[in-house]
Amino acid sequence: MPLRAARPKPLRFWEPTRPTWRQAIRQVRLWLAIILLLALAAIAHVYDRYAHPPRIEAVTEPFTRCGYGRAANCVIDGDSFHIGERTIRVVGIDAAELAGKCEAERARAETSTRALQDWLNRGPFRMASNPHEPTDKYRRELMTVTRTNADGSEDRLAAYMTRHGGARPYAGGARGGWC
Repeated sequence: MPLRAARPKPLRFWEPTRPTWRQAIRQVRLWLAIILLLALAAIAHVYDRYAHPPRIEAVTEPFTRCGYGRAANCVIDGDSFHIGERTIRVVGIDAAELAGKCEAERARAETSTRALQDWLNRGPFRMASNPHEPTDKYRRELMTVTRTNADGSEDRLAAYMTRHGGARPYAGGARGGWC
């Protein structure tokens, strides 16, 4: 029987070995740090959202138009009104200014001011503030204004004003002209 020659062993430059726990953690520590930071950011976001709920207040008083000798509760224009010494700006809409640049803007401002006064005088409503942005640059309190209807549905002032009051939706930023 002929003798077979033994096959030479292949050259290996590295031997596959199982890493120790310490080596394994060292290899994935960057990913572990990223995951930990993302988890902490998510927890902080949830805490911030629920630790500071919006302040909600009910309003039942009637409103007039603002002017000389008027009552404490009055409508300034189509997107803001007074309650006592406080000035409230309705969130989500932009209305034309009563002292507008052209006749079309002033007419639209009058329509939206009347619509706002009518909505406010329909009955009790609630105002909710955003704790993260309580006022605007003019120090007016930013409020979301709603009313619960008899059937349980919610009537939002901003939606009413964009449908019937001559206002337009507004989420901040630059505003276009009315003329």
